[in-house]
Amino acid sequence: MTIVTLEIDPKLYQLLQVAAADHQISLEDECRRRLAAQERPSRYLQALVAELRADDQQRRAARS
Repeated sequence: MTIVTLEIDPKLYQLLQVAAADHQISLEDECRRRLAAQERPSRYLQALVAELRADDQQRRAARS
């Protein structure tokens, strides 16, 4: 299992927590919801997703 540690701006983290509570979902689900719906696009989250995908591709290539 891979563990990912994120450094998030405290204001962004608080906004995500409030939105998750408003929608009665977890913080993780709120992040996924925003990414799926392209709501308030975050360059940081988009860059993070791109980086995670690239890491995953490298890991898969190393296994082959």
